[in-house]
Amino acid sequence: MQTHTLETLILEYLGQVNKTTELLEQPFGTKKILGLWNSKKIPQRSAVTDMTYELHSIGCHVYLSDRCIDFDCDPDDRVDGFNLWRLYIYACELARKHKKYTDKEYLTHEFNDYLKLGKAKKIPGAMSNLYFIQRLTMAAHPEEQSAPHPHATTNNPTPNTKHNGE
Repeated sequence: MQTHTLETLILEYLGQVNKTTELLEQPFGTKKILGLWNSKKIPQRSAVTDMTYELHSIGCHVYLSDRCIDFDCDPDDRVDGFNLWRLYIYACELARKHKKYTDKEYLTHEFNDYLKLGKAKKIPGAMSNLYFIQRLTMAAHPEEQSAPHPHATTNNPTPNTKHNGE
């Protein structure tokens, strides 16, 4: 039996956002459709392929046959961010699978604990309310790391050069 953790919910949500933006890229030629709407090149809402989209101030609702994916873009058009509200809405869309996260109080507690562990952070100085997963540097196997997003924050602690008080 698979354990459904907050990280599972976050990664699933971000995976769905990525798939959704890939679907939007097909008819529009770009994942950055918010800019197309702002420049009046596409309508605020429309049906394309097997979905309907509706753009809002800083993001998009995409209605698929079985769920709605709601995501925001940060000022650099990144869509790999999340916040408590987006996770709550996503959990409610898939309530049978993510039942414990449909309790907003429980989700808030789990989310705050996740942030305290340093697993996600806001971009310093950004106006966005989105959090982004922190990529830890793995010195042992750098060849296995994928390149982080150019704006990703890296948790790269200073190595401890002293051992046992030496």
